Amino acid sequence: MRYLVLAMRTPQFEPSVIDLHKEYLAQLKEDGVLELAGPFTDKCGGAYVIKVDNLEAAKTVAFDDPIHTSGSSEVTVHEWDATAFSKND
Repeated sequence: MRYLVLAMRTPQFEPSVIDLHKEYLAQLKEDGVLELAGPFTDKCGGAYVIKVDNLEAAKTVAFDDPIHTSGSSEVTVHEWDATAFSKND
């Protein structure tokens, strides 16, 4: 299953955590977990799509992200049926 992770900046956002967050995402990509990621253009946060076996695994991935553990962003995880309109999956 695919999961959409939304990371919305909190008032306690620390710009210094961005590098750690990017390193975390790079590792997820290397591990074959991360499919897509990017910030919102208005700088309020960002989102990424991961592919894991279940919701608990998705929450573990999202809540271990330094952007979350530092308190810089509030992270939510949504199971996403992204294949509903895809011709390739």
